[in-house]
Amino acid sequence: MENNRKVTLTYNDGKDNLEMPVLKGTLGPDVVDIRSFSKTGMFTFDPGFLATASCESQITFIDGDLGQLYYRGYPIEQLAEKSDYLEVCYLLLNGELPTAEERKVFERGIMRHNMLHDQLMSLFKGFRRDAHPMAVMVGVVGALSAFYHDSLDINNPEHRKISAHRLIAKLPNIAAQAYRYNKGLPFSYPKNGLTYAENFLHMMFSTPCEEYKVNKTLALALDRIFTLHADHEQNASTSTVRLAGSSGANPFACIAAGIACLWGPSHGGANEAVLKMLDEIGSVENVPAFMEGVKNKTHKLMGFGHRVYKNMDPRAAIMKETCDEVLSELGLHNDPKFKLAMALEKIALEDPYFIERKLYPNVDFYSGIVLSAIGIPVSMFTPIFALARTVGWISHWAEMIADPTMKIGRPRQLYTGAQRRDYIPQEQR
Repeated sequence: MENNRKVTLTYNDGKDNLEMPVLKGTLGPDVVDIRSFSKTGMFTFDPGFLATASCESQITFIDGDLGQLYYRGYPIEQLAEKSDYLEVCYLLLNGELPTAEERKVFERGIMRHNMLHDQLMSLFKGFRRDAHPMAVMVGVVGALSAFYHDSLDINNPEHRKISAHRLIAKLPNIAAQAYRYNKGLPFSYPKNGLTYAENFLHMMFSTPCEEYKVNKTLALALDRIFTLHADHEQNASTSTVRLAGSSGANPFACIAAGIACLWGPSHGGANEAVLKMLDEIGSVENVPAFMEGVKNKTHKLMGFGHRVYKNMDPRAAIMKETCDEVLSELGLHNDPKFKLAMALEKIALEDPYFIERKLYPNVDFYSGIVLSAIGIPVSMFTPIFALARTVGWISHWAEMIADPTMKIGRPRQLYTGAQRRDYIPQEQR
């Protein structure tokens, strides 16, 4: 919101001035409104948009210096401890926590959309068996628009709501079937008597041969992972969804674009990289030498530090506690890989080199260990991230579409190529 302060830009060797208003948000630093900057005949240069607010949003707030993450004003620590993923979904979509009746209606609405169209199930068989699950998810989620023509009017609030519910409901099913197809297992159907996380474990690991019993501790851990990854403000994949959505593309296409962006190893592949790093280290005995290599910049330390959080990642402490619960439940505290991870964590938390640089363990360090302990293969780490983040993506998409000031995204560029030149016929070159 605007206050009375302005920033004055002087240009053309001091001959001209431009006043730009300073906008004040609910939380966080003030923002200079540069929309009138084009009057100068120039535009700003900000690679990676590190100093540019691309939109106004009421969904998520992050303060990286203080280590704060709020969903609709609620600290992530409170939501992870006292809430669950579907309640968080309702909060992100609607702005407020639900009453008991609103929650019941919402969960029933999600449940009635969790099946996949039978012809859509056939689409999986068009992929190679060894296709990466993220490749399958990009294709299948994008194809949802071919099956649900009844809710593609993005200007209709009810259509936006139905599409959001369908995506939240179907992503666990799509992710699980991508895994099962990869493994040569028969497709598994959801069970409406299970919770959201329990249902995902059931669809992943059940077989027709016997009844699958869901471990409540593991389901709770997975639900927390979903909650902690539900949204993270204007990250690369969320910005991708917003940019795609600004063109008027249908929500399924926009979420498929977000999944494709998340697939990048610098974004959604961080917890996968942690497990690969642990495999490369090999054993606890190799940890000191590896950490010395990190100091000498001959090795890269994955799962520590964060681009946004310059303090502790607020999600990491919750995930560490969850990690301990899972390892205790499964009796894995003495497993070589997990002992290796704990040895790595101990040095990072005690060595002045890492403390001074604030290279604390982040959420990806612990979530990779938890997912591995549950029995989820590394190739499924990013798909799980995608299904958890879907509610954040669709919340931002819906917020943007409902904004009357929305414009199609069109970033500018600093052109450094050739100046105008005339075509030379080939025989004269």
